[in-house]
Amino acid sequence: MEENTIMGLGLQIAYRGFAGSHAGECAAEMELVRLEVMASDIVDCHLAVEAYRDRAGSRVFDARLDLITRGYDLLPVERGTNAELGAAIHSAFDNAVRLLQQRRVPSPAR
Repeated sequence: MEENTIMGLGLQIAYRGFAGSHAGECAAEMELVRLEVMASDIVDCHLAVEAYRDRAGSRVFDARLDLITRGYDLLPVERGTNAELGAAIHSAFDNAVRLLQQRRVPSPAR
């Protein structure tokens, strides 16, 4: 398991079915920076990336992301699946951004 911290937001990456890659870690770190901007109550991210073969025998990556809030709540994010590792990770983080946008409460008008 790989663990990184970017700008105060932790990231743990677990790989299943393959050894992982530097390119995958870089993709996840770039996505984490994007998430940091809009996630003031998120303190940790757990990313699990699994490689498997689909019915046709092609390699597929499944990226699952869980977000942990300051209040220790677990926010599971819809997974991202793609034949390309970076695209699967990007998809999972896109889903996290949508989840965080839905959670935002508008500020009261002043």
